[in-house]
Amino acid sequence: MCEDDHEHDHEHDRTGIGRRAVFVTGAAAALTLATVSFASAAGGTGPRTRTVRGTLPPGSPDFVYVPVEVPRGVREIHVAYTYDRPTVPAGTQGNALDIGLFDERGTDLGGRGFRGWSGGARTEFFVRADAATPGYLPGPVRAGTWHIALGPYTVAPQGLAYEITITLTYGEQGETPRPVYPPERAGGRGRAWYRGDCHLHSEYSDGRYTLAEIAELARAAGLDFINSSEHNTHSAHAHWAGLAGDDLLILLGEEVTTRNGHVVALGTDPGTFVDWRYRARDNRFGRFARQIRRAGGLVVPAHPHATCIGCNWKFGFGEADAVEVWNGADTPDDEVALADWDGMLVASVRGGRRDWIPAMGSSDSHRSPDVIGRPQTVVLADDLTREAIQEGIRAGRSYVAESSKVSLSLTASGGRGEHAGIGERLRVADDTPVTVRLEVTGAPRCTVRLVTDQGVLFTGDPLPVSGAGVVQWRTTASYAAYVRAEVRHEAAAGPLPGALAAFTNPVFLGG
Repeated sequence: MCEDDHEHDHEHDRTGIGRRAVFVTGAAAALTLATVSFASAAGGTGPRTRTVRGTLPPGSPDFVYVPVEVPRGVREIHVAYTYDRPTVPAGTQGNALDIGLFDERGTDLGGRGFRGWSGGARTEFFVRADAATPGYLPGPVRAGTWHIALGPYTVAPQGLAYEITITLTYGEQGETPRPVYPPERAGGRGRAWYRGDCHLHSEYSDGRYTLAEIAELARAAGLDFINSSEHNTHSAHAHWAGLAGDDLLILLGEEVTTRNGHVVALGTDPGTFVDWRYRARDNRFGRFARQIRRAGGLVVPAHPHATCIGCNWKFGFGEADAVEVWNGADTPDDEVALADWDGMLVASVRGGRRDWIPAMGSSDSHRSPDVIGRPQTVVLADDLTREAIQEGIRAGRSYVAESSKVSLSLTASGGRGEHAGIGERLRVADDTPVTVRLEVTGAPRCTVRLVTDQGVLFTGDPLPVSGAGVVQWRTTASYAAYVRAEVRHEAAAGPLPGALAAFTNPVFLGG
């Protein structure tokens, strides 16, 4: 916070609509306010503070930029902000205002000026050469026009009145630390099933877990790998190295949180930042999906049917390497996502296409009592490396389980010794008898369902209290183009199935 003895200069009142300017940055319209200026370091040695006030009306652009002219000799930039939260009628959204920072390199979409984003999780932040608030990047404070980025996520009918306090501290700059990143390999078991949680949040975005707590809880959950996925910032990447080990592979990524849905960049090169300032109508998502892949990552739409504002996926699935079907505790929107994904499988096989989108599950944990590793994606990979795990996910050689207690094995075999596992194809004639075998452990009193392109064709009796069981079912490729398994808890009441305990990607049948 600003010290009581800081020098306060005059305030800027930005309430007048006529004082704003609308321009286009990349693809999306943005609102830019008048520049805030500061005296040079020669004018004194104490901190300088400016206060900016204004009101954003309903229907404001997604991003509002406050230019700040930073003179030479500045050691640190500190920003604090508040905004009003008036009472609104039932069913009407109140005010929510996000915040971030771009340096003198500018605010161009996908440009190099990004210095941090905290969304609505913090009321203040600082940036200097040797340190920064989590969510922000340490680095030199160079002279030039910086921009505070405001994101009016929702605006009440009364408008959104805000106040921003900007403090520049003058002096010698510290030395920016050289980033050290976690290794891309851990001590694996060769070709084996590895468990991971690829959607997690810490204090580096809107979570409350520290990175050390996430690593500890991941190990306790029996995970072999995790993926760093903070909202719209890669600032955590350089802080994971000391928490990795032979028993835990830490991949680096981002949750790209647009106003038309969220996508997890899974396992990108260290230091990769993916911009989020666009909507589906801007026709920019393909550009950033390609950037994720060029950086060695996977494109994974997250919680595509979530009901939170801006969470519902609007970009289509043409760029997806996988889709997050199960997010956190099994809820109705996960069931919608599962059904939608199954519909995509049906469309793929009936269209004669060989391409399909594998499903994943992740916890999206933010804070206690969120459970890291519930659910988790279990991947058949050649080793515990970034490349091998990604290849297993991309190929669909995986299933999703609510915990490390649950294990599945799904295979299909023909009469001549042919066999295939999850994510693979059993190449047999359409009329060849096929035996589907599912082995389950760790799922007491759960029910097994076998789902095909024709729907649910088999429902077993509840598993014993030991949680272990084997199900066999016979079919042909002409009757079922694929088979996948669902393991569900007992239903509380009514005809609906119980909550998920696990589900698999499909085994495909036919030539």
